[in-house]
Amino acid sequence: MAIKKIIEALLFAASEPMTAKQIQQLFPEAERPETRQVQLAIESIMMDYSTHSVELKQLASGYRFQVRAEFAPWVSLLFEEKPPRYSRALLEILAIIAYQQPVTRGDIEDIRGVSVSSHLISTLLEREWIQSVGQKQAPGLPTLYATTKQFLDYFNLSSLNQLPSLAELKDWDEVMTNLTKNTQVNSEQQLNTQTPVADPEKESSSRPEKS
Repeated sequence: MAIKKIIEALLFAASEPMTAKQIQQLFPEAERPETRQVQLAIESIMMDYSTHSVELKQLASGYRFQVRAEFAPWVSLLFEEKPPRYSRALLEILAIIAYQQPVTRGDIEDIRGVSVSSHLISTLLEREWIQSVGQKQAPGLPTLYATTKQFLDYFNLSSLNQLPSLAELKDWDEVMTNLTKNTQVNSEQQLNTQTPVADPEKESSSRPEKS
């Protein structure tokens, strides 16, 4: 019981998601519980909060306490700053990377039918939602991009497997809706600390085909 309460306090106070291994390493060596004990305590805490307005959520990089989605609009009233409104172009690029990764900038342009702004790629890299994962063996050796654990954490996912397959989606509008619907206000209110991204691209071009 003491271990469980300590773990609950650690997770509640943590500014970032924590894994069972990270939690275990915080205990003094002489009092350090087994990994299995830590995992069982985490699962018990998740059950304790299963009927609360706050939940302990498993994400790609660990566990964190957060407000359940249905209460996020109420919690947002506590903050003067509004959650950011990301541009359609940025979300479209992010969705393509999420579903088609690893992809190059050229691959994204082929799918969208318009050029990709360097500013938008830089923004996604700065947010640590995407990362370079190598180079494509093609002329010019273009950079390949893929999503990160931070991307999964922000959009409240534990893995890419939680995204529906493209076969289940009708078009990129539906992809973007699905990508953003899981965004929640968490214990650190990260939605209210991001900076909105302006759209430098004109969206008058034709819509991309589903790849």
